[in-house]
Amino acid sequence: MTTSIATWKRPKSEADRVLPLREGDRLTQPEFHLRYQATPEGVKAELIEGIVYMARPVGPDHGDSHWCLNTVAGVYQAATPGIQGSDNATTILGPSSEPQPDLHLRLLPQVGGRVQTRGGVLAGPPELVMEVSDSSKAIDLGAKRRDYQRAGVLEYVILLVGERTIRGFGTGTEEYSIDRDGIYRSRMFPGLWIDVAAVVAGDTRRALRTLNKGLKSPEHAAFVKQLKASAKARTGAKPRARRRK
Repeated sequence: MTTSIATWKRPKSEADRVLPLREGDRLTQPEFHLRYQATPEGVKAELIEGIVYMARPVGPDHGDSHWCLNTVAGVYQAATPGIQGSDNATTILGPSSEPQPDLHLRLLPQVGGRVQTRGGVLAGPPELVMEVSDSSKAIDLGAKRRDYQRAGVLEYVILLVGERTIRGFGTGTEEYSIDRDGIYRSRMFPGLWIDVAAVVAGDTRRALRTLNKGLKSPEHAAFVKQLKASAKARTGAKPRARRRK
């Protein structure tokens, strides 16, 4: 996975030198962000519960599943006005949290979204976060889940590659299950239907067939109508100019 971060610049003096990030460092979010900006391009790091985690190499199973899930999320965004998705976007969530989720979907500000842009990165909790998990399973189900819930992420979806399944969580202890037909239906984004077997297998064509059924559902139509109404209400009707007599 690649990431857009600033390349290392040689400090003017030894006093200006920024210490490199190391796995297991305990840092505040501002300290982490400063060091991350000085990290060579292509390195992925996250701050979870105040601890630095460095990404490890991923295999084709993880990569294929990520690609498929990314495609599903992208098509859903294209069919749903008022939302935006990101892949591996650094997101500031709090004083000890700066993760880089595999994927997320968020409401835009004009329809009531909470995420803002601060210093070139996102700040605030996306409504839906998705992680593709293999070697990082313990972190994703533990510290990262707690961080997301603490920050106010409304739905957290973990695709467990090794177990070939999806687990979804709300803001509390509630866990969302896969329906009997093998489809995970998002609670925050109606019509986002994830064919678990297809995504795990990297079968994008089958995954999109399932998604298209969700996009044609009454729930998605109602959600789009709700988003449009919210955008109109926030924009407000422009007052008519008075005619001069």
